[in-house]
Amino acid sequence: MKKKLTLDEIKQSITVIDMIFKDIEAHPHTTQLYMDVFAVIKPILEVDSKQGLIYTQKLKDLCKEEIIANNNVISMAKLADDVLLSEARYSFDSYMLYLEQKRLPKDRFYLPRRKQLLPTVNAIQKLVDDDLDEVFLSMPPRVGKTTLLMLFTTWIIGRDSEASNLYSAFSDIITSAFYSGILEVITDGDTYNWHNVFPNATVKSTNGKDETLNINRNKRYPSITCRSLYGTLNGACDCTGFLISDDLIGGIEEALNKERLNSAWTKVDNNLIPRAKESAKLLWCGTRWSLADPEGRRMAMLKDNPEFERRRYTIINLPALDEAGESNFEYLYNVGFSTNFYHERRASFENQNDMPSWNAQYMGEPVERSGLLFPLDSLKWYNGVLPQDTSGKEIVPDRIFAPIDVAWGGGDYLSMPVIYQYGTALYLPYVIFDDRDKTKTRPRVVEDIIKYKVQAVCVEKNNGGGEYQEDIENLLAERGYRCNITSKTANTKLAKEIRIYDNAPDIREIYFLESRHWSKEYRLFMSNLTAFSMNAKNKHDDAPDSLSQAIDMIRDTNGGYEVIRRII
Repeated sequence: MKKKLTLDEIKQSITVIDMIFKDIEAHPHTTQLYMDVFAVIKPILEVDSKQGLIYTQKLKDLCKEEIIANNNVISMAKLADDVLLSEARYSFDSYMLYLEQKRLPKDRFYLPRRKQLLPTVNAIQKLVDDDLDEVFLSMPPRVGKTTLLMLFTTWIIGRDSEASNLYSAFSDIITSAFYSGILEVITDGDTYNWHNVFPNATVKSTNGKDETLNINRNKRYPSITCRSLYGTLNGACDCTGFLISDDLIGGIEEALNKERLNSAWTKVDNNLIPRAKESAKLLWCGTRWSLADPEGRRMAMLKDNPEFERRRYTIINLPALDEAGESNFEYLYNVGFSTNFYHERRASFENQNDMPSWNAQYMGEPVERSGLLFPLDSLKWYNGVLPQDTSGKEIVPDRIFAPIDVAWGGGDYLSMPVIYQYGTALYLPYVIFDDRDKTKTRPRVVEDIIKYKVQAVCVEKNNGGGEYQEDIENLLAERGYRCNITSKTANTKLAKEIRIYDNAPDIREIYFLESRHWSKEYRLFMSNLTAFSMNAKNKHDDAPDSLSQAIDMIRDTNGGYEVIRRII
């Protein structure tokens, strides 16, 4: 067994490493210096992997510079490969890059997907480095999340063969495929470099029926056990390393069934989580079908229960589309999904009036379907053409007004729907739905008030809403535009939800643009509106709140305003 460095030896080694790097800067083409610094870095990796990985990354960067400059290409490429191998035991990212080197780049799993999956990989690395206790992952279907978990499992059983690890999913079919994937990676030496990374690790025993596998020696609780949530867990499984859960809800049918959701959570809380020792790490992954799914309930427990305040966790949600409506999964070699593909999928869900499923499966945003106040099929639509007279000329609205729900960070959006009123009919041709700070939103608000000839504005006073109102008034005065601007004290969260509920019938009478005319901002607004539920904790309610303000602006008898039906 190798003798580990003492603290004094580590300090001496770091001094030597820094000196050699300075020599490399002075003599960048001297290959032996690169070899020398690598020889000193390798022992550091074994006792302080974080510090060692900083040095190996610097060394790889220097090798890359030499290769690009066409200096000592063969030697530098060989050294860079050796450095990557030395990192593979300590870095999940490096492990996956090295693991598949024998495969053609287009046939590899990780390399084409690395750019997009790196945030997830980094979060898992923090779990391994004991910087976190739990990680929650959410990604769209077929982007590689289960394969990522499978490769992670091959890594942890090679790193620590004595630890017992547990993988669970809702179905035996999934756990069986997962188990087969692990076997393929660790036994197919012609395709994968697993034995190169872990030369002292051998497969001691496998059991396809029980889906268990032991590394180096047979143990009461195997190195990895794959077992469905509804399989035998109590007494048969133990977890001292990593508890990995993957899609514990089978699909939409189960997500819509409260009894099944409750049953799944009971299994998780009574059977699955107790299999993990206190020191074990928890990795949750799956489609977020419902706020009441197992992941959602676990998240709520960690967030809201003071007994869990010491649990270190992070939530990684990689949605299908980014804020600009572009695909987050345009992988290399066309193995991912284009923006057009996701737009087609979204349109299909819209056509089925099932945006909650789109939000859950593809955007990682679970929506409680029971209690939804504004499902798409409850709303009224127009084709983008505002009311016209008999000659085809657009009719001047009786009133153009806009409520402003001010946002001050924390993921909230400033919401300003511009409402055109014709008699009792209300149309919504345009919205501002912007999560930037006030220095960016104020100019937009002023420009659009002028552009759309808004006659009345009501700003909700909350944490500086009065200041925001004054700023808008001053900016409009500078532009010489007259507009009736009022303000209203913001309600408490409970009162706000009650107000939205009370105003819901009138909001549903508004004519919204048909989806084919939606801008990216209008789409975000509609997504926020249609996700609002009275049976769930609504993280953000900016769209329905602003529309509720709009209805209040019509009903405000204090202002002396009366709606009169117009004869067209």
